[in-house]
Amino acid sequence: MKRNIMRLLLLVMIVAGITLVVTNREQLDATVIQNWIEQAGNAAPLLFMLVYIIGTVFFFPGAILTLLGGALFGPVLGTLYNLTAATIGSMLSFLVARYLASGWVEKKTGGRLKQLINGVENEGWRFVAFTRLVPLFPFNLLNYGLGLTKIKFSHYSIATCIFMLPGAIAYTYLGYIGKEAATGGEDLIQKVMLALTLLALVAFLPRIIGSIRRGAMLAISDLKQRLDAGDDFLLLDVRTAEDYHGEQGHIAGSMLLPLEQLEQRIDEISDYSEKTVVTICRTDRKSAKAAQLLAEKGFADVHVVKMGMTDWLKNNYPVEK
Repeated sequence: MKRNIMRLLLLVMIVAGITLVVTNREQLDATVIQNWIEQAGNAAPLLFMLVYIIGTVFFFPGAILTLLGGALFGPVLGTLYNLTAATIGSMLSFLVARYLASGWVEKKTGGRLKQLINGVENEGWRFVAFTRLVPLFPFNLLNYGLGLTKIKFSHYSIATCIFMLPGAIAYTYLGYIGKEAATGGEDLIQKVMLALTLLALVAFLPRIIGSIRRGAMLAISDLKQRLDAGDDFLLLDVRTAEDYHGEQGHIAGSMLLPLEQLEQRIDEISDYSEKTVVTICRTDRKSAKAAQLLAEKGFADVHVVKMGMTDWLKNNYPVEK
C-alpha cells in the first residue's frame, strides 16, 4: 500500500512538472540557465548535465539545451555532455512510462502509439535507431512512448545513445558557433561553413534512410499477381481525383490519396505503417515521390509500381471509372 502511494505521488509530481514546463515554455529563458551554470565553476559540467537530464524528463526543449551545451563547453566536451545527459534523461523517461505513467503516456501519444508498438515489434532496436535519426515523433514524447513497448531497456538505451550522436554533434557545434559569432572568434567563416555542412548532413539523413527502407519497384505483372493472390497490402493511388475517375480509371480495391494531400492525411493509413504499401500513379513519377515521403515517415515496406496505370492499361487489365 505504501509503495503504491509513493508511486502515485511520484507520478503526480512528474505530470505536474511536465504540465508546468509545457504551459510556460515561452517564458523559459536559456540565458538565465547559462548564467547560472557559468557561475558554478568546476561543477558546471555536472550541473549542466543534471539540468539537461531533468529537462528531458519534464519536456524542456532538447534542442535549446543542446545548443546551450555547445555554447558553454565547445564542440567536443559539449557533445559529450549533451549526449550523456540526453541519453540518461531518455532512459529515465522510458522507465517512468514503463513503470509509472503508462495510462497518461498512452493518452498523450494517441493514435501514434500503435505505430510505435508495431514498429518495435517488427524491427526492435532498429526502429529505435530509425526514430532517433529521423524525427517522426517529438524527442521528449518519443522517450515516454517507447517505454510502453516491449523493447528491452538495454537495447533501447544503446540504440538511443548511438543514433542520437549525429544530431548531438551538429546542434552542439551550432551552439558553439553561435557563441563564437557573438564574441568574435577566429576563423568564423570556416566554422560557420562546417556547421552548415553538419546540419545539411543531419537534414539529409531522412532521405538516405528513406531510400534504404523503400522497397524495389514492382512490375505491373507482379502487382497483378499479388492482387489475384489476395495478398494483404495497401494499393495507394496518388493521382488527383480527376485522374482517378478519369480516362485511365483506377484499379479495383485501390485507395485514392493524392500526393498533394499525402503528408496532411498520412494518419489515415497509419495502420499500414508496418505492412506493405504499394504506390501507383499515371507513370511512376508521383508514386516515387509518395513512396519516398512514406519511407521518411516511418513506413517500413513501400514499393512503387513501375510505369503505373500506363502499363496496366497496356496489358488490358480491368479498371474501374
